Amino acid sequence: MSLMKVLIIDDDPDIRDVLKITLTQEGYDVIEASDGQEGLKFAQTKSPDLVIVDFKMPKMDGKQVCRRLKKDILLSHMPIIMLTGKGEVADKVGGLDAGADDYIVKPFEPEELVARIRMIIRRSQRDLQANPLTRLPGNISILNELQKRIDQNSIFSVCYLDLDKFKAYNDKYGFEHGDEVIKECARILIRTVADIGNPDDFIGHIGGDDFVIITTVDKSDAICEKIIADFDKISPTFYNETDRKAGFIIAKDRQGIERKNPLLSMSIGVVTNEKRKISHVAEIGEVGAELKRQAKSVERSNYIKDQRQA
Repeated sequence: MSLMKVLIIDDDPDIRDVLKITLTQEGYDVIEASDGQEGLKFAQTKSPDLVIVDFKMPKMDGKQVCRRLKKDILLSHMPIIMLTGKGEVADKVGGLDAGADDYIVKPFEPEELVARIRMIIRRSQRDLQANPLTRLPGNISILNELQKRIDQNSIFSVCYLDLDKFKAYNDKYGFEHGDEVIKECARILIRTVADIGNPDDFIGHIGGDDFVIITTVDKSDAICEKIIADFDKISPTFYNETDRKAGFIIAKDRQGIERKNPLLSMSIGVVTNEKRKISHVAEIGEVGAELKRQAKSVERSNYIKDQRQA
């Protein structure tokens, strides 16, 4: 089981040492950053489970770091503890206003800090059973949301999305680059639903390069079309110049045979109960998988809607 990761952002090396020793002894994996800019970069690339940030730092103070993290659609659920000076009420208020989940005053008791970290991580995990990479709701939340729509007798559309040729991309460029593709894909989904979806639309991350959007029938076409357009626009930027110009990469298939693989595209299968009753969550998943397979038969980004009737 991987250790919980805590990112410490503080320009004082002595404070970082105390925190690192304390948290390492408690079984946490500690990442250190000596200023706000470095801390922001690590938060975006190393996916910590919690951030501890000092309020007063050069380059970018704790309040600025906190605001930047809370504005990032993939990092907004990451819990943050702000370290403030003794008696600095303005720092405490400023940190909480910027989005910090808690604060602790320096000098602090290590036992108190550890207890607060445990509490905040527990609360964060309880509030959002999230995919660790994108922080989007995971499988349990997806199943619960689908069941809720069925129980409410809602008319809905469920969009199952995944990337084409993603394994070939991972094999050529490595998992770190693959993770960046997945996170950018999640950003596109979130922006699109925020721009043209409904307030109660749902976005979930099934795992890997598989996502789901639950929306209404009248919105599903526009959402799929915009996601595909935005993804196709950004897809070439994931490649080096040589591969981008060629329009393909050479990678082995599952049988070990080298083949030309076109640039990443997206396939979407859209399941709806507009014309027929759906009684079970499993039925939605089965139809969605079938529709995605049909969409993948076309060598480009594409979406296919369920046209079957009762």
